[in-house]
Amino acid sequence: MLTLFRWFSRFPLRVLHALGALLGWITYACSPTYRRRLQANATLAGVPEAEWRGAIASAGRMVAEIPYLWGRPPGEPILPKVRFENEGLLADALAQGQGVLLLTPHMGSFEVTAQAIAERFGATQPITVLYRPARHPLLKELVRTSRERPNLMAAPATLSGVRQMIRALRKGEMVGLLPDQVPPDGMGVWAPFFGQPAYTMTLASRLVQQTGATLLLTWGERLPHGAGFVQRFLPFPEALPADAAESAAAINRAMEGLIRQRPSQYLWGYHRYKAPREQPAASENKE
Repeated sequence: MLTLFRWFSRFPLRVLHALGALLGWITYACSPTYRRRLQANATLAGVPEAEWRGAIASAGRMVAEIPYLWGRPPGEPILPKVRFENEGLLADALAQGQGVLLLTPHMGSFEVTAQAIAERFGATQPITVLYRPARHPLLKELVRTSRERPNLMAAPATLSGVRQMIRALRKGEMVGLLPDQVPPDGMGVWAPFFGQPAYTMTLASRLVQQTGATLLLTWGERLPHGAGFVQRFLPFPEALPADAAESAAAINRAMEGLIRQRPSQYLWGYHRYKAPREQPAASENKE
């Protein structure tokens, strides 16, 4: 598996995206469960089919570009393929010295987001991103080491990872989260997402409350034909309430706003409305 992964990492991005588009359509055609979930989630959000059909190929491109993004040599920059939009928002927030919490949904290339930000701003303020460790030992090491690059640290979704993010923000650094990821049981609240209750993490609001970090939105738009990406930054659209349920609802509204900008690049097939999984045992939280 690792050999195949490294082999694909040498392919040009345009080739990987073309293969990925095909993979996305094959998966959609062959998996009735995935197909029903994708259609149901997009319909629930009120997105016309003409706007969400592009997400079928986009999901495949997301998978196919991972070998390129993770397997690229550490000295090979990603910035030549990334154009920044509204990056002054991030620069101004970092200048305040209180740390910056960046939120992005499962949309576009969220893997390129952290790498591009680390290359552009990490020399002065590194970025730490939250990730869910894989269960298979071989994949677990691959996921962790592949996501870590110069000025980019990966924090596991455990208590030790949360502490790592708090330390980073208190040092004035950046932290990245995907708040539309379903957290373990007890780590979230039920809040509306496109009008339906979804179990939503409270971590983002807790990090802001404990550190005073600035909250910003960002997402990496995938350009056609492997032409690269546009990394967009936006202010959080409202004051974040102190109440956990209200802040989760506010974050979900912010994610909805981003998704409506480009629904063809959202991961509609993600099982967003599932019940949360049980928390890992205490020994797992000490990793």
